[in-house]
Amino acid sequence: MVPTREAAEELLRDGEACNPGAWGEHSRVAAMCAERIAAACGDMDPEKAYVLGLLHDIGRKFGVKHMGHIYDGYHYMTRLGYDEVARICLSHSFSTQRLEDYVGKRDITEEQQEELRGLLREMVYDDYDLLIQVCDALAGTEVMIIEERMADVKRRYGAYPQDKWDKTLELKEYFEKKMRQDIYAVVGR
Repeated sequence: MVPTREAAEELLRDGEACNPGAWGEHSRVAAMCAERIAAACGDMDPEKAYVLGLLHDIGRKFGVKHMGHIYDGYHYMTRLGYDEVARICLSHSFSTQRLEDYVGKRDITEEQQEELRGLLREMVYDDYDLLIQVCDALAGTEVMIIEERMADVKRRYGAYPQDKWDKTLELKEYFEKKMRQDIYAVVGR
């Protein structure tokens, strides 16, 4: 289940009030990209894609965290009954489905990491998981070239696993084939 667009926008505004920062605008850009790509694919729900993109980082509501935002977002959305959003809060950072490929600090306990690892192992990604992963890579506070966004993350954190880099570019190609057009033309870059 996912909230309505209006409810999702309210959740994001509330999150930004708790922890102001660029993550809110990043989430809006990811949502816009997701909506446009889903519409261009023809077999996806643009409204659902928008909501998932808007709330993928909602765990940032709870403070400046790295892996913690994934854990917090997953549990927050689960508590609210938005299981499809909870799933995206988890899957958006793991295109390779390996916790070890996370770029950033592991600011949660070993027990919490093991919980996420187990959840990832059980998941079978669908097109919405893949869509939000690629849109996360397209979104800064404006639409970015994916390679530039990944290079920026690498500069800020000192590393970016090659498997994750390659997988993100595969996702770009996957959606370009589904849409039969260039991803940047669709998202307005």
